Amino acid sequence: MGSESEAYPKKHSQQAQTKYKLKLLVLVILTNLLTIYIFTGSSFNLNLSDYTNHIPFPVRDSTDLLHQLNSTRDQLAASHLLIAELHQKLNSTNLLVEALLIELSSNQHESLADQKMSRLMKFSDKSGIAVSDELMMAVSPHKLPLGYSPRVGSDEVYPPVGAGCLKYQEELSQYMTYEAGGECPIDDVFAQRLMMRGCEPLPRRRCRPKSPANYEEPTSLPQSLWSTPSDNSIVWDPYTCKSYKCLIERKNMPGYFDCKDCFDLQGREKRRWMFDNGGLDYSIDQVLKAKPHGTIRIGLDIGGGTGTFAARMKERNITIITSSMNLDGPFNSFIASRGLIPIHVSVSQRLPFFENTLDIVHSMHILSNWIPDATLEFTLYDIYRVLRPGGLFWLDHFFCLGSQLNQTYIPMFDRVGFKKLRWNNGMKLDRGVHKNEWYFSALLEKPMT
Repeated sequence: MGSESEAYPKKHSQQAQTKYKLKLLVLVILTNLLTIYIFTGSSFNLNLSDYTNHIPFPVRDSTDLLHQLNSTRDQLAASHLLIAELHQKLNSTNLLVEALLIELSSNQHESLADQKMSRLMKFSDKSGIAVSDELMMAVSPHKLPLGYSPRVGSDEVYPPVGAGCLKYQEELSQYMTYEAGGECPIDDVFAQRLMMRGCEPLPRRRCRPKSPANYEEPTSLPQSLWSTPSDNSIVWDPYTCKSYKCLIERKNMPGYFDCKDCFDLQGREKRRWMFDNGGLDYSIDQVLKAKPHGTIRIGLDIGGGTGTFAARMKERNITIITSSMNLDGPFNSFIASRGLIPIHVSVSQRLPFFENTLDIVHSMHILSNWIPDATLEFTLYDIYRVLRPGGLFWLDHFFCLGSQLNQTYIPMFDRVGFKKLRWNNGMKLDRGVHKNEWYFSALLEKPMT
């Protein structure tokens, strides 16, 4: 550890010396340019007629004048030689400066990785916590085996690691401490907390996750869409409940749980999005009528709980990917057991889709006023990005205060540029009118042009 940490002051010293040399060369260049300007500028040109008209001398002193002119001519010739030498030196200096600039650019490029390494080393020195080889390997740049790649624009690649990871270096070091090639620690809750704090994506690890004991093959489609999977399909260690029966009965327990009744597929989940009340509750079939039949084919459900929206869309031959977090429940595993596609990403993560590709994006409850305004606006622009022209954004029960509705959120949606196909507001009354709490649902369209 000591030898590695000592290498960083040396690198910084070398960079300082390089910058000093560059400043010195710039000074030399400026001096050369000034000299050239003096010798080649208009102020150095001799106008002999002016001299002969204004300098009083008798004709008999013409020999002295000729001598002076010859001397001036010799000096001018010498000056021209000096200028030629200065041009040559200036060309050499320019080549040297170009080489130094290339070197400095390379050093600045490398310093990004150096800064990461330096911060990790300083953290290790101050905290006494060793930075594992796995962590160093996970965040360090790696040279391309075939050298510089025009497609990449570099001869190395940097592993994608969330910027927030370096803020939580102790936790990151703990996450990356394991036996390489062995079984991964069961640290799902710890890892997810890191993700939600901005350490997303997490570094990759070279270990194998624990597999469920006595794993059973999943139920086949379409029965799997509305069947509770086997308890043997899950590693239950990270969760309070240790069976699906416990998760289903949680709706009857006191206290708050995220998506409290989502695992009961025969309860409220069975009725979601089946009926349209003309207000906040839209039905899937009514939304699909907004576009020509068959043109809504693929999409995303942000914060989709246990995947019921995707299940209903699959019954209509539409493929929906569901993003979900495992908040004290195996949401992603449950979605996969239903024969649907989960992705484990937070609402802050850039959507992993190319622009102008999705037909529909849906989100219920997850996009609300708990998200910082700046983060929410970036998210809305990201949704706009991935939707194709004419694509639909179904915002389902967005929660906010009455004062925020007109002052914050309506102007924000207008800035993004969606076209409103449908917009409904409704007061949330379960905690009383005096709370001034509201929902709004909207069906928005990305303009065709």
